[in-house]
Amino acid sequence: MEKRVVLAYSGGLDTSCILVWLQEKGFEVIAYMANVGQDEDFEAAREKALKLGAKKCIILDLKKEFVENYIWMAVKSNAIYEDRYLMGTAFARPCIAKGLVKVAKEENAGYISHGATGKGNDQIRFELSSYALYPQVKIIAPWRMEEFYNRFKGRSDLFEYGKQHGIPFSITPKAPWSIDANIMHISYESGILENPGTEAPTDLYQMTKDPKDSPNVPDKIEIEFAAGVPVKVTNLNDKTVKSDALDLFLYLNELGGKHGIGRIDIVENRFIGMKSRGIYETPAGKILYDAHIDIENFCIDRELRKIKSMLTVQLSEQVYRGFWFSPECEFTRSCIDLSQKSVNGKVVLNLFKGNVYVLSRTSPSSLYNEELVSMDVQGDYDPKDAAGFIKVNALRTKDFKMSHTVLLSVDKSQNTKDAVECKN
Repeated sequence: MEKRVVLAYSGGLDTSCILVWLQEKGFEVIAYMANVGQDEDFEAAREKALKLGAKKCIILDLKKEFVENYIWMAVKSNAIYEDRYLMGTAFARPCIAKGLVKVAKEENAGYISHGATGKGNDQIRFELSSYALYPQVKIIAPWRMEEFYNRFKGRSDLFEYGKQHGIPFSITPKAPWSIDANIMHISYESGILENPGTEAPTDLYQMTKDPKDSPNVPDKIEIEFAAGVPVKVTNLNDKTVKSDALDLFLYLNELGGKHGIGRIDIVENRFIGMKSRGIYETPAGKILYDAHIDIENFCIDRELRKIKSMLTVQLSEQVYRGFWFSPECEFTRSCIDLSQKSVNGKVVLNLFKGNVYVLSRTSPSSLYNEELVSMDVQGDYDPKDAAGFIKVNALRTKDFKMSHTVLLSVDKSQNTKDAVECKN
C-alpha cells in the first residue's frame, strides 16, 4: 500500500510521462480512466498504459452515473457559474474523483496522482473530492513538485523524455489549444486562446454547427419533467421519443449540435484567483436549462423560487470550486431536491439557429390561475383590495422620501449659513 499509486490517466503525453516517472520513484502504478462520454479509444489507452509498466489499467464506464447523479442536479438547480458557464467540467470532476477513490480503495493504494496543472481548478476539484472520500490518502501532484516542473519546463522536455523511455506519442500536430470533453460539454482553453482579444477559429467547434450553417427549419420538441428531472423528450416533427436518461441527453446533444445551440466564449474567474478565457459547447445543457427554468417558474411559489435562486448561486460556486462532497453542498443539494417536488409538466420548444425558443408549457401542478389573471373574468379577486395593498407598500417609500427631503433642506440651510460666515 505504501508504494502503490492510482494515476488518473488520459493516455496523453503528460500522464504517460507521469506514469513512467512515478515508476522511477519506486511506485507501483495502477492507471485509472473514467468514461464520461469523451471521444476516446479506451482500449488503445489501456494497452499503452500496460506497455509503459502500469500493473493494471482500470476503465470505469460512468456515463449513466454522470447524467443521473450530476447532470440532473445541474438541471434541477439551474446551476450556472458567473451568469454564463454551465460547468460541464466542474460537474464531471466529482464523478471522476469518486471512481478514482473507489479504485484506490479496492486496490489498497495509499496514493492518488493526477496530471492537473498548478494553476487550474482541476487540481482543487480532484484533491478536495479525494480527501473528502478517502481522508487518509496521499496526493502526488507532479506539476506542483519542483523536481518535476524544473525537469520538464515545457512539452519539448516531455517529448524528449518520451523518446528516451519509449513512450509512443502522436506525430500529428495537435490543435493549438487544450480540450476537455465529456457527455455534457467540450471546453477549449490555453494556447492561442489565452489572448482574450483573439477570435476563436471557426474550425474549433466539435459538438455544434455554426448557427449560420444550421438547418433553416426548426426542430420542435417537447420535454417532460418529473420532480425537476427530464424524463421524456419527443420530437414533434418526426415523432422520435427518448426516455432513458443517457439516450435522452445524447439525443438533445445531437439536436442542439445540429442547430448550433450552446456555444459561449467567456472570461471567468478561477477559484485559485486568476482570470481565464474559455470557450464552451453545451448543447443539451443549454436546451434543458431554458426548459427547466420555464417549467419551474410555472410550478413553484414566488417566495420559494427566490430562495431557490439563492441556492442556485451557492451550488454553482460550491461545484465550481470543488466542494461537491462537502457538508454545505450536500445540504444545498437536498434543499434543491425538496424545491423540485412540484416541478412536473411539459415544455414545448423550437430549436433554431443557435437559440432555444419556449413556445408553451403545461403542468398538473401549475400555480397559474387562468381565471384569476384574466382581464376578461374578475374571478375570486376584488380590484378595490389593490388600493390598500398599494398604500401599505407605499408607506416605506413615502417616509423615506419625506425624511430625505427634510435632510436635504437642513443641509442646504447649513451650507448657506457656512457660506455667509465665511464671507464675513
